[in-house]
Amino acid sequence: MTDSTEHKYQGQCLCGSIKYEVTKIEERMGHCHCIMCRKFHGAAFATYAEAKSENFHWVSGENFIKSYVAPNGTTRKFCENCGSSLIFEMPNDDGKSVEFALSTLDTDISLKPDAHIFTKYGASWYEANDELPNHPEGRDSQPE
Repeated sequence: MTDSTEHKYQGQCLCGSIKYEVTKIEERMGHCHCIMCRKFHGAAFATYAEAKSENFHWVSGENFIKSYVAPNGTTRKFCENCGSSLIFEMPNDDGKSVEFALSTLDTDISLKPDAHIFTKYGASWYEANDELPNHPEGRDSQPE
């Protein structure tokens, strides 16, 4: 279910240096358990939402965004001041959509994550035991 109404969802990094707006969030959002997401977020998983590029806009502080390109070619964008994770990009990113860290939103949303991905690499101390499908690799892998 997509959020069919137009809203201005507000988000920002921890220190408030970087602010953004999203006018429509796509239904695809998930909890990523890969090692890089766990290390980058300092948590058992990272939750990302998706918006079409035309529905995602930086409001302020874009000059504070830094990028880290991992050995696998993925790019993680974050605030240079507070380190907040903001954006994730695949190596073959076509620029048509933006994957943003859902926890950086300040506005409540009605949508919920729909999957756990890369669970094969999950933390040994956490077990995803909700009703969402658990994909050992990406979304295209057969759920466990």
